[in-house]
Amino acid sequence: MSISGSSWLKFGLFTVGLGQSFVFVLVPPLARDLGLSEIQTSSIFAISALAWASTSAFWGRTSDRYGRRNIAILGLIGYSVSLIALITPLFLAEKNLLNATLLFPALVLGRLINGLVGSATRPASFAYVADTSSKEKRTVKFARLESSFLLGTVAGPLLGGFLFLITKETPFYVFSFFALVAAVGIYRELKSPDSIKSQSKKAPKIKWHSSSIWPFLGFAAILSLCQASLLQSIGFYITDLFSNFENLPTLISMTFALLSISTIVSQYIFTDAFPINNFNLLLFGTLLLIFSYFTMAFFQTISVYYLSIIILGFGFGMTRPALASSLSLAQTPENQGSAAGYLGSVIPIGHMTTPFIAMPIYSINPAYLYYFSSILCISLILFIILHPILRKSGSYE
Repeated sequence: MSISGSSWLKFGLFTVGLGQSFVFVLVPPLARDLGLSEIQTSSIFAISALAWASTSAFWGRTSDRYGRRNIAILGLIGYSVSLIALITPLFLAEKNLLNATLLFPALVLGRLINGLVGSATRPASFAYVADTSSKEKRTVKFARLESSFLLGTVAGPLLGGFLFLITKETPFYVFSFFALVAAVGIYRELKSPDSIKSQSKKAPKIKWHSSSIWPFLGFAAILSLCQASLLQSIGFYITDLFSNFENLPTLISMTFALLSISTIVSQYIFTDAFPINNFNLLLFGTLLLIFSYFTMAFFQTISVYYLSIIILGFGFGMTRPALASSLSLAQTPENQGSAAGYLGSVIPIGHMTTPFIAMPIYSINPAYLYYFSSILCISLILFIILHPILRKSGSYE
């Protein structure tokens, strides 16, 4: 029995999730052991995120013109190459085959490939699902794509940790191979709708500031900052507040796992098993985020912290697919790739701005950062209620 093209897309995003999470786990300590500073290491990922934000919209528009399949494959190949290009300098430096002064630019180049080319897969995948799904099924289809990536982020450290026992390089080679397998599967099984491709050649281009685009991008940018500030502060927060616990790395790993798993469960419950419309997903999901951030800041115990993380996962699991679906439903068929690309370009904003906005707040008082995120989410509630296109998101389905 052959695997469908959409299933290969899900597997492709799963492989991307595998590598993305494991890279963040392994590369920073390896780079520091080889003499790079924390600032240099964080800069490697910041430069890549900037490249991702700059190219995602381009790849979305390109998929409108040249087909979802071709651009999704190109992104997976770029991601596969980037994994090898990232681990190779670390391996060579560890064997004293690469000059230490060349390590930093080599790592920047390796990760930059992911930002410049690997960014193509996500907008092409979401645009394909938009092309081939009905309005009634759009949200659940997007949620399943998102869940595939999240499953990869959960499995990455687990599978990568096992493969790491063979050699440090093995996880990167295996994950790179998985991405190539996904690319071959997409090439063989995915059939792009020709009607969309032909329409896109004569369709007027939409801009990020178009009335049907910018409200969703603004929402996504604030949501990205809230999520990125949480992800980048988890390790510091647990270390600073719960230092009396033994085996802090386990507590940190459990936090990431709980967040990802609760997000996946939330997406299944509220978009598949008991679906509710996009407006309510955005509204009630954001309310959960507000409650969680306030609780996390006010009650500083490990049990309440874990409960808050689970509720946060539910909130993100409701808002992210609803936001992507609402944006898609507000566009004409020939502009689906462009819209998905614009949304993809906003996703890294949180990771780029957290060091300058969130972390200075955290340095004053850890609780202040989560109060700050709560206030941002309150502004999102007002935005959802007051802006007409967001209010309309409940009626698209």
